[in-house]
Amino acid sequence: MSTGKVRAAAQQVEDTMLRAYRLWFEHARKCDTCKRVTSARDGCEDGRELWGTYRLSRIAHPEEKGQPS
Repeated sequence: MSTGKVRAAAQQVEDTMLRAYRLWFEHARKCDTCKRVTSARDGCEDGRELWGTYRLSRIAHPEEKGQPS
């Protein structure tokens, strides 16, 4: 795999993770239930699902983010 393809793959993973976080953040700002809680796991069902998606995208490829696998 060329260096360009590796960088593109790493950027795609980062974009997926950032998108998932953005979707959760936007939901949490607008949702009355999620606004009042201090932990994402205590939010509404949709908020918990969005946070779970973010967590999965974050841990999906730890070696591409400089974290040990």
